Amino acid sequence: MKKKYLILFVILTFIFDANAFSQQKSVSKMEYRALLHRNDKLPIVFNISESKFGGKRTWTIRNAAEKLVADRIIEKGDSLLVYLPFFDGMLLLKKSSTGYEGVWNKKTIKGDQFMPLTMEKGNKRLGLTGPVSRYNVTGRWKVEFINPDLKRSIAMGEFKQVGNKLTGTFLTPTGDYRFLEGVVAGDSMQMTTFDGSHAFFFSAHIKDGNTLESGIYASGPTYTEKWTAKRDEKMILDESSSSFQLKGKANKLDFSFPDLDSNIVSITDERFKNKVVVIQIMGSWCPNCMDETAFLSKFFDENKQLGVEVIGLAYEYSKDFLRSKKSLSYFKNRFSVKYPILITGITSSDEMKTEKSLPQMTEIKAFPSMIFIGRDGTVRKTHAGYAGPATGIHHDQFKKEFSEIVDALLAEK
Repeated sequence: MKKKYLILFVILTFIFDANAFSQQKSVSKMEYRALLHRNDKLPIVFNISESKFGGKRTWTIRNAAEKLVADRIIEKGDSLLVYLPFFDGMLLLKKSSTGYEGVWNKKTIKGDQFMPLTMEKGNKRLGLTGPVSRYNVTGRWKVEFINPDLKRSIAMGEFKQVGNKLTGTFLTPTGDYRFLEGVVAGDSMQMTTFDGSHAFFFSAHIKDGNTLESGIYASGPTYTEKWTAKRDEKMILDESSSSFQLKGKANKLDFSFPDLDSNIVSITDERFKNKVVVIQIMGSWCPNCMDETAFLSKFFDENKQLGVEVIGLAYEYSKDFLRSKKSLSYFKNRFSVKYPILITGITSSDEMKTEKSLPQMTEIKAFPSMIFIGRDGTVRKTHAGYAGPATGIHHDQFKKEFSEIVDALLAEK
């Protein structure tokens, strides 16, 4: 009888302890609408999903299909310091009656940038209201941007509208504007994004099924451009303005730079001989470089046994090695990069950056860019810019062309 009660006591104790542990480790979730404040009141809005597990707080920044996880959050009293996963940025916040308020701090080549930020509970994004639009803007558009100096540039818009929900992006010769999310109502459309580096707002008047007019593009605290667009399903983006290639009679590269552990790595090292090598021109400040790094890291893991190597050449905001190492380490760790990332010690804004690092090449005009090297060590092809996953069919086309280039080089003896 005593043995029976003892067993019952042990079972009850276990159940109690399990319940207590479960409560301690329970998950709580919260949705926030975050708004970056500009003086002109244009709403740069994004969404945050918060989860708390065992006292640990994690934020997921959401833009369309993209989810960026910020899990390094320091909480002290009613204040939060949220380190953004990339681009050397952070959110400095204090609790408010509706959620949080504070600033977004971003490191730039000109110094620290601060932008006021408020967060309120809820999962709404943009407040555009009105009847369902008579037109659907899904498809490809030829876009003309006009900057404050009245300089015009051509881009490609790729939009997808389902009901009043709108997603898409803009492609330029040097890359894309990544994941945009918004809404269509009546004769108006709006889209926004925030990824720690980009903070964009786009709006336009839908004149008819083939014309967008009175467009506004706002970036960061103050910058603004105008834009218009015409539907053009056959448009092909002219990328010649961003191209670069070998110059003179040169056919090989010759460089040596330290990796993140201060080890000198040279393109002439034994590791790279008789192999196909992809040189990645990149920087930790560059959102398109983040997308490209994710692609190249996966590619390298799956193909290195075939005789392929990848080298990242980083051009940072600062010449300081330790600062550059810190920023680049986020990229390396986030995407489990196993190929060497080298710190050139040359800033991305240096007008002589190509001459100082790759004197055999014409000017580097786009971040990111790629250089393909054959088994014989000669430069065989270059590619400027990167069409990331937000571009859909264009990203698929890039991956196809990339594979064709590498496969052709690997087939050479």
